[in-house]
Amino acid sequence: MKKTILSAENVSKSFGKNGAQILKKVNADIYDGDFTVIMGTSGAGKSTLLYALSGMDGITDGRVIFDGKEISGLTEKMMAGLRSEQFGFVFQQTHLVSNLTLFENIAVAGSAVRSGDKRSVRERAIELMRIMNVEKVKDHLPSRVSGGEAQRAAIARAIINSPRLIFADEPTGALNKSNSEEVMRLLTELNRNGQSIIMVTHDVHAAIRGNRILYLEDGKILDELNLPPYADSDAREREQRISQWLSEQRW
Repeated sequence: MKKTILSAENVSKSFGKNGAQILKKVNADIYDGDFTVIMGTSGAGKSTLLYALSGMDGITDGRVIFDGKEISGLTEKMMAGLRSEQFGFVFQQTHLVSNLTLFENIAVAGSAVRSGDKRSVRERAIELMRIMNVEKVKDHLPSRVSGGEAQRAAIARAIINSPRLIFADEPTGALNKSNSEEVMRLLTELNRNGQSIIMVTHDVHAAIRGNRILYLEDGKILDELNLPPYADSDAREREQRISQWLSEQRW
């Protein structure tokens, strides 16, 4: 039986003076070790749900539970500490600090948690850069590397503190096909090694990497599709199955 690591309980989110409701009593369980994908039409609330689950954005009503404890009521300081230690983030835009090298961007994230252990942070950063195939450009500023290299460095930054969960919001949205494939390969490998991932995407070819897909429409989860773990040999069949399922949702 799968272990629930994160839950949304009747989570609602409203914006603006007119109280436009983006999320409407969403209930969802995220399981330890899963690669969960959130899909839906534009404006369905996909990124809003991701940010609500991660505590990057507050909610109007309901509860978010992480590892058996409610986190939706934590102070911003407590939430920032939880995000630094337990969560990793990968966005469409890498948000790397422009005047820091790739190595420094990654190491700073590790130092935020292990400030008194600079040696282990450095060793961990170099190891991850090697795994992500960006060690050769470790001393380059973000403006001097390709989009794929910057995104792979962002993944290294996201996992330097060994988070329980990685939140990925359209991680391939700004990349070309080859770089997108490489980023998804790396995320898949992390998941195979036990890393739990929640990813928002509109790209079916990226979604095939997930073993569970949640379909969001008008702020509500309408359906889900469960798949076996990803294998390259099944890629085309998975893409066809997901496309058919999305068609049934009138995507």
